[in-house]
Amino acid sequence: MTQERDEIAVVGAGLAGCLLACFLARRGHRVALYERRPDPRAGTTERGRSINLALSERGLDALRRIGLDEQVMVDALPMRGRMVHPVVGEPGFQSYSVSGDRAINSISRGALNNALLAAADKLPGVRIAFDHRLVGLDPAAGTMTFETPRGTVTAGAQVVLGTDGAGSAVRGQLLEHGLLTESVDFLDYGYKELTIPPLGGEFALDPGALHIWPRGTSMMIALPNPDRSFTCTLFWPTHGTTSFASLGSPAAIERHFAQHYPDLLPLAPDLVDDYQHNPVGVLGTVRCDPWQVDGRVGLLGDAAHAIVPFYGQGANCAFEDVVELDRCLDECADDWSTALPLFQQRRQDNAEAIARMALANFVEMRDKVASPVFRTRKRIEHALERALPDRYVSQYELVSFSTVPYAQVRRRVRRQYQVLGVVAAGVVAALAGAAVALGRGRRG
Repeated sequence: MTQERDEIAVVGAGLAGCLLACFLARRGHRVALYERRPDPRAGTTERGRSINLALSERGLDALRRIGLDEQVMVDALPMRGRMVHPVVGEPGFQSYSVSGDRAINSISRGALNNALLAAADKLPGVRIAFDHRLVGLDPAAGTMTFETPRGTVTAGAQVVLGTDGAGSAVRGQLLEHGLLTESVDFLDYGYKELTIPPLGGEFALDPGALHIWPRGTSMMIALPNPDRSFTCTLFWPTHGTTSFASLGSPAAIERHFAQHYPDLLPLAPDLVDDYQHNPVGVLGTVRCDPWQVDGRVGLLGDAAHAIVPFYGQGANCAFEDVVELDRCLDECADDWSTALPLFQQRRQDNAEAIARMALANFVEMRDKVASPVFRTRKRIEHALERALPDRYVSQYELVSFSTVPYAQVRRRVRRQYQVLGVVAAGVVAALAGAAVALGRGRRG
């Protein structure tokens, strides 16, 4: 069975794909949006796969451009800092911004996807086909082959855009044709979702913070939901004597959490069941080159550059991809043969920058946030931001509360640290000189 030939095919109706369909339809393009899953608005979320997103300025900027920001933010919960839970003692709050009023926003991935899907579905020129799994692609002809419940379907498009995630079928087809190279670097860590239900009808923890339990070789975070529950994500090695594989029986699970997460156990009555039945997700960084072929087939978001989730920037980065592609289309008068190479040129360094920052932030969250040295450094950093507004801005604020390109953020932060190093060395030298002078004065 052959369907009509569309101007643009977007393969993958996740967050990036739905947003891209909205932007393209706004430009007057005719778009077919293909999704391998059934319509998620009519079904239920796969168990253990509803991991929350931390929506921040880059994502909000994209949503504002199509008038969806206010609708989406109705179900979002602002988190103004980290609440760090030690094994012993009371939790401590660490503000994300020097002013204390800036926040990242906890939102359900499913709820955001459904809102974007509904927005795309309403637009003229957008056609959505669910239960279409891409199994073949002729990049030169723009011909696609899908497996569906009704059998094999072929379709064509002038331009094919893959927004189908880290395991992208579009990228896989380009790889099979020898048109790109890829590398996938998996962490030896995985993640498992757990839940803290409401306690007496209210939040069991402070809903204004991202909660984190740093344990060196493992880490857990918890983000609030509108129903007053928390979605928790446990990050732990996938193999070894202390790993997901090392806990089997309910008693062993309870002992482990009682020892390492003692304040969580009383708040999570279904913890053992969640642990035993929720899947372990994989974590990794995807790189490929090129992101486009002949201006006919292109990759965006995780399909081009999946990253680990430890900066909360995966969706935000993908949304920023859509905004940048829209800019490129403006500048190139919708000529895809020039817009797609320009898009890669502008975004590839930024994608690599946030990939590196996300990996580094895993170490910070897992190992450093509970240390006195880290807390002291953050206090000094906030003091510098107050003393030098707009001249010294922390990496976290630049990443989460601005749209400064990620690569520029890395360069700026390196320069700031270099200047601080020079200043610190000067202060140490001045103090040493004063001590020597004082000693001479006493001897005289």
